[in-house]
Amino acid sequence: MDKNKLLENISNNIRIERTKLRISQDKLSELTGINQQQISFIENKKAFPKLETIIKIAEALNVTVNDLIY
Repeated sequence: MDKNKLLENISNNIRIERTKLRISQDKLSELTGINQQQISFIENKKAFPKLETIIKIAEALNVTVNDLIY
């Protein structure tokens, strides 16, 4: 999988899972300790998250890392 496709998957899946839980980017920021602007950049495909960031987001959304990547 190329990097652009990977970023697209992660970005879309974070947004999907976040909206399923009906939480804002601000709330996700509080739950993860990740800056809200960084979450926005990830969801809008402007920043590629580190694995550590993906793990924190997955835990906050109560999904697996694989759920966010694939």
